[in-house]
Amino acid sequence: MPLDHMQTAQPRAVIGEDTMNYLVAIHHRDDYDPTVEDEAMHRDIDILNDEMVAAGVRVFVGGLHLASRAKSLRAQSGGKVSVTDGPYLETKEHIGGFWVLQAANMDEALEWGRKAVIACRAPVEVRQFH
Repeated sequence: MPLDHMQTAQPRAVIGEDTMNYLVAIHHRDDYDPTVEDEAMHRDIDILNDEMVAAGVRVFVGGLHLASRAKSLRAQSGGKVSVTDGPYLETKEHIGGFWVLQAANMDEALEWGRKAVIACRAPVEVRQFH
């Protein structure tokens, strides 16, 4: 997800009033190469961001560095914490970027997720916050 910095927008309602928060996460393969992101993809994501802002659903959006640059922390015995290089989960895909949206229900959140799949040219996961 090509974002140079994190962005926030005013949500359409106070959290807890008639809407729920959803995570719309973009997934990239372990070997994802950001150089494949062309101008058309950046334009499509900008258009989607503008549409989300205009609809008043976007709470927060952020792109992430490659998973290979992540650090993972795990509790150890004796109250110690170990820090290792790489993502916590050993999978073939990792979150590359995400939106936090306010939506009336899962169906509305899924509509935004469908648009994200097309704009980002990547798989998307939609999950409701507690």
